[in-house]
Amino acid sequence: MAIRAFKTPFFLRKLDMKLQKFIFFLLIAIFLITCKSTEIAKEIHKEIEEQKPEINQQGHSGSVLSLAFSPDGSKFVSGAADNTIKLWDAATGKEIKTFKGHTSWVNSVTFNPDGTQIVSAGSYDNNVKLWDVESGTLIRTYSGFMGMVTSVMFSPDGKQILASFSDSMVKLWDASSGKEIKTFWGGLGMITSVAFSPNGKQIAFLDQTDTTGNFSAMIKNVDVATGREVKSFPRYRESLYSISYSPDGNLILFGAGNGDIKICNTATGKETNTLSGHTGWINSVCFNSDGSQIVSGSGAGDNTIKLWDTATGKKIRTFSGHSSWVFSVTFSPDGKQILSGSRDTTIKLWDAKTGKLLRTIGVQKP
Repeated sequence: MAIRAFKTPFFLRKLDMKLQKFIFFLLIAIFLITCKSTEIAKEIHKEIEEQKPEINQQGHSGSVLSLAFSPDGSKFVSGAADNTIKLWDAATGKEIKTFKGHTSWVNSVTFNPDGTQIVSAGSYDNNVKLWDVESGTLIRTYSGFMGMVTSVMFSPDGKQILASFSDSMVKLWDASSGKEIKTFWGGLGMITSVAFSPNGKQIAFLDQTDTTGNFSAMIKNVDVATGREVKSFPRYRESLYSISYSPDGNLILFGAGNGDIKICNTATGKETNTLSGHTGWINSVCFNSDGSQIVSGSGAGDNTIKLWDTATGKKIRTFSGHSSWVFSVTFSPDGKQILSGSRDTTIKLWDAKTGKLLRTIGVQKP
């Protein structure tokens, strides 16, 4: 085969030899740089893709209203406005199973202390349901109530189940037998949230009372054995939505309708700090496992999650990414990650230390 000799491009032929060589090698250099730049660009693109948060298309079809990690942190559970409960693998974000049975929004879910059971509240179906985690089967339904179920939780030893209702009622059951143990009463309004103290001897709930247009909200701290109020707390002129004890039981944390987060001392009943920074009402608050940090989620146009230092009350960082109200936030058991659930139907997993979004489950809606 004949080999064709290289011909100088026509636009270089009229130039002197030295200039021809200079331009020729310059073109080669530009070509090589372009190739190298393309390789670098590909590497940069690859790195960016690797740093993008994982997106899992499967998820809920309605607002995600409640989230809870299993005690060992290997799984988490979600309750949503699509009337379902979903169990997820915390490491991969993959769905493990769906629990169906509620006929209304599932607005509260949590694990028992050994992670073998889940209790759920079905808001307007007025039911509390107890589920087996391994099999996904329904163990028991607590029903026959007049009011909407607003929140549920297990006692610290897992032997009792506590639920609050919209008709000023809080009920306590034996988790094993299903037998009712006690009923606690608030004022004349809705009980929006309830919590067990870490030692299981007291409960606290948020009581919204409206008498002839004179609204007030308060915290009630009650002895479980006697049903008597242990300590009086301040009254507030705005709605209160979420309550939590610190791990040592010395503080009570709750969110308010004006965007503030309040901290009260359980021994004195006095307010010790107010955390301000949200511009919408507070739907969810909780402490991390050692009580050193607080996470909060807000709605009404704020749509952010904020991390706070408990001792100083200073904001550490803001997590932005949800396109609508944040209904639920919670820490992983080791405090390294934060889960958030939103009206935009997604669940987001965040790195608590860096603020980086690690994963999104579901397709985000406006």
